[in-house]
Amino acid sequence: MAASRSFTWAFSATARSSNERLQPNRHRSRSGRTIRDRVRRITDPRQQIGGPGGPTFVEVWNTRETPVAIDRQSGEPPEPGLVLAPPKGGTRIRVIDFPPEGEAIRRLSASEAAEKFGEMGGADAARSKADAPHPLMHRTETLDYGIVLEGELTLVVDRGEATARAGDIIIQRGTNHAWANRSGKNCRVAFVLIDGRSVDGL
Repeated sequence: MAASRSFTWAFSATARSSNERLQPNRHRSRSGRTIRDRVRRITDPRQQIGGPGGPTFVEVWNTRETPVAIDRQSGEPPEPGLVLAPPKGGTRIRVIDFPPEGEAIRRLSASEAAEKFGEMGGADAARSKADAPHPLMHRTETLDYGIVLEGELTLVVDRGEATARAGDIIIQRGTNHAWANRSGKNCRVAFVLIDGRSVDGL
């Protein structure tokens, strides 16, 4: 029987310059009698959106199907650039550093906000309008788990908002929302996005 290959990911929640993934691989020995696990350290690229003062994305991994194949050969599916949503039927994990929000963000027009989302590979997610509670309101057809690793971040929805701090977990179910860092310090959040399907007229 062929040995399986598994992946584990680790990210520093404190060192802002760290963006390394630990990837253990499971291999069968040449004799075929033993299985050995090996670890390699991979540095994931960082992508800043919107120039200085914009969020920095670290794309860690994505899958293209559910259930996902656990095998020895396939690695992370390649992508041409940053894409906001996960692949259809798949998942995505990323880490985002949110710098403190400035006036430039608060004054974005609807067209400027859509342009920002276009840079993230998600122009169709933008939901900004004149009376929106935040210029960067957006919605994706996904179930998202957000784990706050460092700092604090305000979740803004159509009616209300709440602040999440380090250690908090946010479960987002396809709602219209935006993120606002009003703390004056960097906030780092790990996001797991799972492709979804709206039902019940949502």
